[in-house]
Amino acid sequence: MSEPVLDCLVIGAGVVGLAAAAEVAGAGYSVVVVDRHRRAGMESSTHNSGVVHAGLYYPAGSLKAELCVEGAARMYRFCEAQRVPCDRCGKLVVATSASELEDLEALRARGTANGAAGLEIVDRAFVSAREPGIRCAGALWSPNTGRVDASALVNALLRQAQKVGAIFLNQSQAVEGTPGTGVIEVRLERETLAARTVINAAGLYADEVSAALGGERFRIYPCRGEYAELKPSRRGWVNCLVYPLPHPSGHGLGVHLTKTTDGNVLLGPTIRYQAGKDDYENDRLPLEAFVESARLFLPSLTVADVTYGGSGIRAKLHPPDESFADFLLRHDANSPRLIQAAGIDSPGLTSCLAIAVRARKLVQAIID
Repeated sequence: MSEPVLDCLVIGAGVVGLAAAAEVAGAGYSVVVVDRHRRAGMESSTHNSGVVHAGLYYPAGSLKAELCVEGAARMYRFCEAQRVPCDRCGKLVVATSASELEDLEALRARGTANGAAGLEIVDRAFVSAREPGIRCAGALWSPNTGRVDASALVNALLRQAQKVGAIFLNQSQAVEGTPGTGVIEVRLERETLAARTVINAAGLYADEVSAALGGERFRIYPCRGEYAELKPSRRGWVNCLVYPLPHPSGHGLGVHLTKTTDGNVLLGPTIRYQAGKDDYENDRLPLEAFVESARLFLPSLTVADVTYGGSGIRAKLHPPDESFADFLLRHDANSPRLIQAAGIDSPGLTSCLAIAVRARKLVQAIID
């Protein structure tokens, strides 16, 4: 093809791909979003806790820290404007013993350095006034942490992208890409598209997409998180968000309690690296595993109070013997017209609108 058909092709219609499509199309560029599923947001975007993070956990100077704080502010504004269920309900990170109180202070210091506002160490009376069923020695209160209806967010991002001219092609999987003169030609299962830029927002399959398009080789490690739920009669036991201190391994935030925007209460997620990118159900953990973890701060909980919930799979860029990898968000070293938005695990949902702004700037750097 002698002329590019598109300014930007986005591969992946999760929250990152849709937000990027809306941002790029809103700047006046022609955009098509492709996704292998029949509708948008069917993988990690809607298989998570739906928490809007404040920026407590991530190393200073990392993209995760910066884009979480920026993304949360953008998320609250977007959801208010688009009438997406979302609120700043606040979060308690609890110390289950006096020996953990120093760890709370370290977490507060990290979050404050990252720009998370209003963090304070609170006592048991403060916790009991908000969460009477929680037992702890003290807690970190994060007033700007919130929750969002992830499915409603996906739908709002898709509407916004289409409103500004982006086209969504479902059940369209990228097979391979070939550099052309000023374009990348991407062969889908039923057609070929040429674009000046391609954003790889393929989530769990971002490594395969990058390889197929001649980009850098990296590996996505699928990591399953499972949930249990409080039975409806027990949902009044939890009012908002209650977390333990992060897991010492650095691999997760621990089994926590999340009261969702529709009133359900989730216990989880757990964390388990696995081989399959689409295995959500095999070898599920017993309910006792969730209860054992949550009883450290919700002592009244028994197996009779819970039932199985869903599960999700995180797209991690680091193996189980490492504790951190930042977002991969930049021009590809091998194929400069390819923009990587890969390894977007937590806080990816919170950060999606801030990631989109970075992606738009990367597109503009190529086209303009």
